[in-house]
Amino acid sequence: MARTSRKRSKLANRAIAASAALLLGGGGLVAANVYASAGEGKSNQAGTKAQNVAQASTIVCPDVANEKKLENVPEAARAEVDRELAKMDSQITEAYKRFADEKRAIALDSSYANNAILGPLKDRRVAALDRISIAMGRVGERPQGLESLAPCTMQNGDVLDGGGQGNGGQGNGGNGQNGQNGGQGNGQNGGQNGGQNGGQDNGQNGGQGDGQNGGQNGGQNGDGQQGGGQAGNGPEAGDFVDITTVQPNAQPADTGKGNGGQRGRGNGGGGNGGGNGSTGTFSSDCGVNENSLHNSDNVIVAPGVTNGAHHMHDYIGNQSNNAFASDNDLAGAQTSCQNQGDKSSYFWPVIRLQNGEQEADANADGGGKEGNVGPIQQPTEVTNVFVGNPNSKVVAMPKLLRIITGDAKALTNGDANANASWSCTGFEDRQLKDKYPICPEGSQVVRTFKFQSCWDGQNIDSANHRTHVAFADGNGNCGNGFQAIPQLQQRIVYDVPPGPGFAVDSFPEQLHKPITDHGDFINVFDENVMNQMVECINNGQKC
Repeated sequence: MARTSRKRSKLANRAIAASAALLLGGGGLVAANVYASAGEGKSNQAGTKAQNVAQASTIVCPDVANEKKLENVPEAARAEVDRELAKMDSQITEAYKRFADEKRAIALDSSYANNAILGPLKDRRVAALDRISIAMGRVGERPQGLESLAPCTMQNGDVLDGGGQGNGGQGNGGNGQNGQNGGQGNGQNGGQNGGQNGGQDNGQNGGQGDGQNGGQNGGQNGDGQQGGGQAGNGPEAGDFVDITTVQPNAQPADTGKGNGGQRGRGNGGGGNGGGNGSTGTFSSDCGVNENSLHNSDNVIVAPGVTNGAHHMHDYIGNQSNNAFASDNDLAGAQTSCQNQGDKSSYFWPVIRLQNGEQEADANADGGGKEGNVGPIQQPTEVTNVFVGNPNSKVVAMPKLLRIITGDAKALTNGDANANASWSCTGFEDRQLKDKYPICPEGSQVVRTFKFQSCWDGQNIDSANHRTHVAFADGNGNCGNGFQAIPQLQQRIVYDVPPGPGFAVDSFPEQLHKPITDHGDFINVFDENVMNQMVECINNGQKC
């Protein structure tokens, strides 16, 4: 899976052609989204139903893993519960594939979706939820009412309600939808800003240059119809924004200045912290995945389950990370890090070009079979910088601590756990949460992950893989008895052609939306190196 390089096109040719109905082999998701245009003048019943199908472009199911009823799964039941949750992800994937393949049948028969897709999916989910309840009941209290989480619905791909949390460390962004009509009709404003600018009223930021996205090649037709990406399930031209039209809303990513009171999921930064703060930094260079280590597993959320992620990951650092890796396997692994005392695993979804070419996994799980198509792009640069806390010293991370930042299902879950941040080199004071950037000539795409920086002091993981760690508040404080730990700030850079011609791998039903971006980290630092990190950060040194 070697990196495919491309010379940058000129501004007049930014858009990369991506057919919405490109037929790929191996059972990939090939059906284009079916949309009826209001300007087509079709008034027959089939045309009306097809228009309704346009508003049902994905399947939305309750995310059982994040339900409060499963926050306290007994340790002895977690392996079985995780396996059942992974099966439920597979059930959604299979249902979405059938939905994508049979949209025309759904358009002609409004009951077909319920009878052929949603009904059977609900039955399978009821059975899985019952098995989860039984597993928990064997070793503790059996949860009640899980069956209420079984029903799923079909909804428009733009299911987020806007009102994002904002970037730039400003807490909650207001205003939400400022760029309505993205891709519909004349396509002015290019879609929702979803609070991406920290609540600023920036409706104009959705455009591409002249703001008229109808007719761009990134999956939209000249008549204003929306379409999918080359696999038929996204991305769309409305998922992209010209970075030069975005107003500054953030500080560039920290590279050694501490996190200056920023909220962990924001993009504000800098500052020297208070007198009791920890302002040093510790960097670990682990390469850019020159070994082309990829798989569609996720040993954190789906241990022991092949293809538990349903999308491909890049891995740097630990070279033994797969679904079946034990703690001993991780501790005894080789590492791509220059500091051989860092065997930590850093992984994230790959980025692919949407140029009509196939990757080696075009017929594989996690790849073309699940709508993740196109040449995988190797980053040109990856930096891992651990920073301190503005108000307190940091304590060592426990070995094998797991942290997930962001939400792979943010399209359907909402943005409560979303932590995506997209930008371009030279424009990193402009961070995007729910749009991909279109970078100008000479600029590269940048993904930034800022991980949780507070730890409960006891657990290396939790049932939902979230509650054992937390973000600091807006003033940099860790609440609820949590302790400050070194915060991983990761910056990943890509040399991709300008225009709507790339996408992050995702679960099929998440439609490759940029807000679903996420990063994973497992601490496998040698104890002596971790102590060195803590000392550097607490003493204000740069190591």
